Amino acid sequence: MIEILNPTELARAKDTGALVADILHTLKGRSAVGTNLLDIDRWARAMIIEAGALSCYVDYEPSFGRGPFGHYICTAVNDAVLHGRPYDYTLADGDLLTLDLAVSRGGVAADAAISFIVGEARPPESLAMIEATERALAAGIAAAGPGARVGDISHAIGTVLSEAGYPINTEFGGHGIGSTMHQDPHVANTGQPGRGHRLRPGLLLALEPWVMADTARLVTDADGWTLRSATGCRTAHSEHTIAITRDGAEILTLPEHART
Repeated sequence: MIEILNPTELARAKDTGALVADILHTLKGRSAVGTNLLDIDRWARAMIIEAGALSCYVDYEPSFGRGPFGHYICTAVNDAVLHGRPYDYTLADGDLLTLDLAVSRGGVAADAAISFIVGEARPPESLAMIEATERALAAGIAAAGPGARVGDISHAIGTVLSEAGYPINTEFGGHGIGSTMHQDPHVANTGQPGRGHRLRPGLLLALEPWVMADTARLVTDADGWTLRSATGCRTAHSEHTIAITRDGAEILTLPEHART
C-alpha cells in the first residue's frame, strides 16, 4: 500500500517526526560508558508514553522476526546493524551504537536512526563509516522530489556508499511510511535512476542507508531479531523520515536544535 497524506495528516506527521527526533537526541545524550541497553529501552518507553504516542515496535511481529519484538527501541552495537533487540549489555568506551526508533502519534508514524561512538575513544574507521551513511542519506534526500522516482533516491544513496568503498546489501532498505510503519514503496540502498514509483507530494518515505565495513552478508542473532554482519565487522545506519512536497523533500525527523 502506498499512502498519500492530506495536509492535516502531514501536520501530524511533522509532529510525530519531531517527537522521534527529540527522543533520539535525548537518548544519545544519556548513552554513556556504563549505560545498559535495557536502560535505554526503559527510557524510550517512558518518553513515548509521556508524549501520548504509541510504539511501532513493541507488538511488531513481521515475517522476518521471531515473535513480537517486545521492546520500544532498536539498539545495535558494533557488528549489529538492524533490528537490534535490547538486552543486558553495558556500553563500553568506543562502542559504535545505533539507535533506531519509530513511533506513531495522531495516527501517523515516523522513523529515524542515528549511529555514534560511545565514550572518549574515536576509532577513525568507525567515524568514517558513520559519516558515509550520513552523506548517503543527504544525497538520497536531495534526489527526492515531486516527479522523481524511487530509483533516483536509491542511485544517489548507492553512489555515495559504493564510492566510499562499502559493500551494499539490498535485502533491507528504506520504505514508505504513514498510518503504519512499513509500507510500499521499498527504497533500496542502490539502484538505477529513472526507475520505480514516481514520487508525489504527500508521500512519506523513511530513507535509511546502512553499511557493514567489509561484507554485504547478514546473519540473524540467536534472539531471532538482531541482524549482524557475517564477518563480525562494525556497521553503521542513518535514517530520516521525509515528506515529498511540491518544492522537494522536507526532513521530518530533525532534532529541535536543527529545526528552523
